[in-house]
Amino acid sequence: MRSLSCGAVSVRAKTDPGSMYQAPVEQQSLGETTMQFSCGHRGLGNQFSHLYRSTEATSPYVFVRRFAALLVFASALASTAYAADTIRVGVSCPMSGGSSDMGISLRNGVQLAADEINGWAGGALGKKIELVIRDDKADNAIGKQVAEDLVREQKVSATIGICNAGVGLASLDAYQNGKVPLLIAVSAGTPLAERLAATPDFYVFRNAPRDEIQAEFLVREALKRGLRRIAVFADTSAYGESGLSYVKKALAEQKLAPVSVQRFPIGVTSLAEQATEAKASGADAVLAWTVGPEAAVIAKSVARQKWPVQIFGSWPLSWRNFIDGSGPAAEGTLVAVSFVQQAGFQTRNAFILAYQKKYGTGVIPAPMAAAQGYDAMMIVYQAILQARSDEPVKIKAALENLDRPIAGAVTTYQTPFSKTDHDAISENMLVLGIVRQGQIDYANREDAMKTFSVQRKSVRPAM
Repeated sequence: MRSLSCGAVSVRAKTDPGSMYQAPVEQQSLGETTMQFSCGHRGLGNQFSHLYRSTEATSPYVFVRRFAALLVFASALASTAYAADTIRVGVSCPMSGGSSDMGISLRNGVQLAADEINGWAGGALGKKIELVIRDDKADNAIGKQVAEDLVREQKVSATIGICNAGVGLASLDAYQNGKVPLLIAVSAGTPLAERLAATPDFYVFRNAPRDEIQAEFLVREALKRGLRRIAVFADTSAYGESGLSYVKKALAEQKLAPVSVQRFPIGVTSLAEQATEAKASGADAVLAWTVGPEAAVIAKSVARQKWPVQIFGSWPLSWRNFIDGSGPAAEGTLVAVSFVQQAGFQTRNAFILAYQKKYGTGVIPAPMAAAQGYDAMMIVYQAILQARSDEPVKIKAALENLDRPIAGAVTTYQTPFSKTDHDAISENMLVLGIVRQGQIDYANREDAMKTFSVQRKSVRPAM
């Protein structure tokens, strides 16, 4: 495709915006010159196309003079325009602190997908995907500022990210009020979706397993093993609060209740007293709902009690900073995950190999975050193609009615969303992981076998 560019201004040959591969098309003759002009402002390109349509012979002097005038006219709009030559996609995640394993893995997964889209398909609608990456530091106030900047100043077409429930809750209004789709690829906090689910036109989507289904899954796995006296360790963040509430709900459905509930702040360095109290309650299982470093504190505190209790946990117990931080105390821990870094179906294998090659590491810090980040970018890409537009409102409408399957690292997404259901992951897509020799392995043989087939979303009642 021929293109003339100057800052936010681009003159390009017309192409089919829905095509994955843009074939070069050029209309030019001595008697007629037709060019499509696009400045960064959506919808303005068509207003300029007539300036370069003429039935007279076009001399080089006239062409240059008119083109110069065109640039001057467009420059007045450039400051408020979306980028002409790229489609901007925001990425909000923590790349420092205790949540950095999931933030860095998410960023890398999204970047890997964007690079593949730009390299193999030439981008979308004749434009490259440009990632606008921001470190929200797992801080609610910073996360809110990041969201506002991405929507108002960076003019992103969509955003992928949100690793922490508190950051998500602080960020939602910016995306909802700005009518920009937010695809949550990591945070499992159910309240993120519940807060806006009653809104007829909500802009928040998710391709991560929410707290509710993880809690149900873990309680069921504990009961399968004859473990009924469960002590719950949950941090005092929005994530811990959400997890605790859903664990209690899942237990209540089995006519059970936690025998001990231990709360603690993020950053805690010892839980000796809490472990002593939980052991005295007669618990035969510990269910941890926190992030990696704090989960390591739980495991080591339990080990110091010489208490041979089974530890279960939500997905952060699959992170490297839990496994490495716990040392031998992590061995045998059971964790709910949507993705294990082991061979499986073709797309999963390709993703693992590509990630290892691009980032020069054999072990992904938070494999589930990386895989879901990769998939989120592919979902957004397909929505852009289907919408034939990078306008956020049109992308949102396409997300609610995706008409083609999308091959991802976690699953193949077949109509992952609807107008009333914005969650792409269902409970049947979870597997039970186990920490074995410092790595996450499959705890159940049937889970290991089913990874070679694609687990599709099951129908659940609308939230």
